[in-house]
This record gives sequence, C-alpha cells and structure tokens, in this order.
Amino acid sequence: MRKILVIEDEVETRELFLRCLTFEGFWAIGAAGGAIGVKLAQMHTPDLIVCDIMMPDLDGYSVLSQLRQQSATAGIPFIFLTAKVTMADLRCGMELGADDYLTKPCTIEQFLTAITVRLQRQDELKTSYDKATPALQEDQSTVFPNCPRLREVFEFIEMHYHLPISLADVAQAAGYSPPYLTTLAQEQTGRTIKQWITERRMVQARQLLTNTSQSIGQITKAVGYQDASYFIRQFRQIHGISPQAWRQSTPTIA
Repeated sequence: MRKILVIEDEVETRELFLRCLTFEGFWAIGAAGGAIGVKLAQMHTPDLIVCDIMMPDLDGYSVLSQLRQQSATAGIPFIFLTAKVTMADLRCGMELGADDYLTKPCTIEQFLTAITVRLQRQDELKTSYDKATPALQEDQSTVFPNCPRLREVFEFIEMHYHLPISLADVAQAAGYSPPYLTTLAQEQTGRTIKQWITERRMVQARQLLTNTSQSIGQITKAVGYQDASYFIRQFRQIHGISPQAWRQSTPTIA
C-alpha cells in the first residue's frame, strides 16, 4: 500500500484529502504542521508528500529543504500546495527540488491525479533503471555528472539518445514542463538538455567511428540523427574535424 503524507495546517482541507486518499486505497498520513511533518516523513518514509507552503511553525520550503538534506528522504516526490504561484515561488521550489505544484483551491480529482501521475512516473523510471544493463549504467556514469536532481532526466536520455528525442520529450518523461527543466538543467549543470543529448550522441559516435567499420550514414542513424549532413556539421563544430577525419586519425581499439 502506497503511503502518502499530507502536511496541511488547515484542518478541514487536511481531513478531506486524507479521507479521499484512504478511499482510493492509499495509506494516508496527516500532519498539522511542518515540524511534525518532517518527523513523520523520517518515521514512515512515505512514497509521496503533499505539503502546504504557508504554515505557522515551519513553512513548506523549510520542510522540503530539511528532507532533501537527508538521504532517507531526499528522493521522496514532493508536491507543494499553495494559494498562489508566482515566478518567485516556482523558482524557490524548483531550486529546493519540488516535483509539482497544486494551486488551492483544487478539486479532489486534480489532487488525486497529481499524486497518481507522479507515482506512475516513479514506477516507470524505476522499472527502466532496473532493466538497464551494467554496461549501459557504466557508460552513463562516464557521460553525465552525478546530479540527483537530474537523475531521471539523464536515465531517459541514456535509454533514448539513439532516437530523435527533443527537450519536450525529455521533459514529459521526467514529469516537468520544458521551461522548468531548462532552468533546472542550467542551474544544476550549466548546460542545456539539448547539449546533454548531443554530448551522449557524440560519445557513441566516437566509439562507433573508432571501433566499427560502419558508414557515416549508419552511424548517423545509430546515434539518433536523421540527416547525415547535420550530424557531420555538428560533429565538426564540436571536434574541429569531420567524422571521417576523426576515424582516420584515431587508432582502432581492439
């Protein structure tokens, strides 16, 4: 049974959410404030947390900050409840690691949908990660930085870089909006999602150029490009030479 922790100081709102969660088959845990919410999260390690931002004892930002600093609770999906969402609110929550926002008042359907979507996304990513081969995981670790906030993003890129994926595809798979993910990637790594996709493709392209006799056209398709001329142009921009020149200048690894 999935455990959902609701941290909300408004009694009626909290009790309504808890009843709905219980009716839907969740193990619902309620906290009347931020401080007790942190303690309950540490005690029960819920599958997801829904937390109000404005609370008297400990606000939602402080709750999230404390939980993200502890390994046992750092990866728990976290949804903010707020009466309004300004750009400042969004940026603050994003920097701390919030997964989503719900604006109050919200319907029960919106509340449950947000929870269900995020849990499903967590399951999908875990399944994909478990199926990944050790070799794939080793390749990934040599390309992408160790960034917990973007782990889901990098896992998706690793498994799909050979397809014509875009920022929108990655954002949808990770459960973010494209603008949110763009800002997050820039803040965490100093690079864009497109640059990370390109970087992973180029790593594979260099390996194929060095260790196989595949044609440039075959390599183009194998690393996710549809147009060989575009692949060659991008390869030249990054490496300073064409793919063919790279192949000729690099000794084949047995």
